[in-house]
Amino acid sequence: MNKIYGSAAEALDGLLHDGMLIAAGGFGLCGIPELLLSAIRDAGTTNLTFASNNAGVDDFGIGILLQTRQVKKMISSYVGENAEFMRQYLSGELELEFNPQGTLAERMRAGGAGIPGFYTKTGVGTVIAEGKEHKDFDGQTYILEEGIFADLSIVKAWKADATGNLVFRKTARNFNPPAAMCGKVCVVEVEEIVPTGSLDPDAIHLPGIYVHRIVQGAHEKRIEQRTTRKKETV
Repeated sequence: MNKIYGSAAEALDGLLHDGMLIAAGGFGLCGIPELLLSAIRDAGTTNLTFASNNAGVDDFGIGILLQTRQVKKMISSYVGENAEFMRQYLSGELELEFNPQGTLAERMRAGGAGIPGFYTKTGVGTVIAEGKEHKDFDGQTYILEEGIFADLSIVKAWKADATGNLVFRKTARNFNPPAAMCGKVCVVEVEEIVPTGSLDPDAIHLPGIYVHRIVQGAHEKRIEQRTTRKKETV
């Protein structure tokens, strides 16, 4: 089966529909499937729910879909650095389900492993626990979190072979492997496609069994910067 497609739009053809749940890799501006997100924007798919650590920034990542009002709900951990996200949430235009980062990663991994739910202490006694089942184990209280089973996974990797085996580059791995695992269909954008058999089996971060479609393309290299104080005049 050929997994390689000529463009992001071709790789998503027949997979998108209004109201779907999409799991997206990335952390901050690192490891974001930018080509696939742009293709989703251009397709005009609406009422989307995204499970993603964050929503990028106003003009990058999921932020471009917020600008076009294509996102109905975010299942996220970090929502800073995105003014449009904040505006839509505070005005009631955007639904938000907060998840601690470890919980979100485990919800994705659990979905990929076919696990419908798991108990965790994280969030007990906070707003995160509201409305969730509580259970005591050895005198400690835990809450039940559900696995994420997405309609579609979109992720970004560094290298892939034709069978879909993936290698991520350093911190760009972040949420990408668990996000890739939990979708019914996984589409990956990569910087390089290498011959099958050329990847060291011990260096593969995600096996090709999770990957259904691959697209290669040029990516923007963004660097996050944070200024905490004004530079002193010399």
